[in-house]
Amino acid sequence: MSLIRLDNISRRYRMGAETIHALREVSLAIERGEYVAIMGPSGSGKSTLMNVIGCLDTPTAGDYALNGVQVSEMDDNELAEIRNREIGFVFQTFNLLPRSTALRNVELPLVYAGVTAEARRDRALGALGQVGLADRIQHKPTEMSGGQRQRVAVARALVTEPSIILADEPTGNLDSRTGEEILVLFDTLHQRGHTIILVTHEETVAQHAHRILRIRDGRIAQDERLAPLTKGRTAESIGPGSDGLGDVS
Repeated sequence: MSLIRLDNISRRYRMGAETIHALREVSLAIERGEYVAIMGPSGSGKSTLMNVIGCLDTPTAGDYALNGVQVSEMDDNELAEIRNREIGFVFQTFNLLPRSTALRNVELPLVYAGVTAEARRDRALGALGQVGLADRIQHKPTEMSGGQRQRVAVARALVTEPSIILADEPTGNLDSRTGEEILVLFDTLHQRGHTIILVTHEETVAQHAHRILRIRDGRIAQDERLAPLTKGRTAESIGPGSDGLGDVS
């Protein structure tokens, strides 16, 4: 059973008298443990595809099954539950609470999930440790670099133990060095078994994935599978207890 299965998904929007065809009968399967990049120019439909996969938007037609569960016809409350339980989001703009500590930011999805305070803290500490921020748990976003803030966002995505990590332009607000360090982190998380779907317009970012979906005019124009990227910075070479990133200033 595929983790994600889209069958003839279409998404149409009405803008006055005009109908916009954002997605046109897209069929797609993504397996557990894959690392997929979605690419396409502005207006191609890649953001709409991301929103459908992330249960942020509902298709006009077609069927969507996530982890074996039909989500195409769910109501808003059911979609919110799926988003909280099955999908960890990483955004370009971090979306952190500026007056809350890293620990509190990472705990937040577990508050919505009804997890007890003690369990929330334990799981948030574990997620922050995975991204190399065990020594920054009491720092607020304003006290952190861009790379550290994005790692907090990744920890928040991990803390609910989701089926999918969905990253929307995760290096877009970072300088090239820090962006590369975040991509190394994604490489490591993938090697540890996480399913990652990354939306980007940058070819160098997409090359970190093992599969690239190129979207054009609401359709999948190309489905390209790549050989794993070898950089000498893998989960095995990093070893336990290390984030593999060094210090992000």
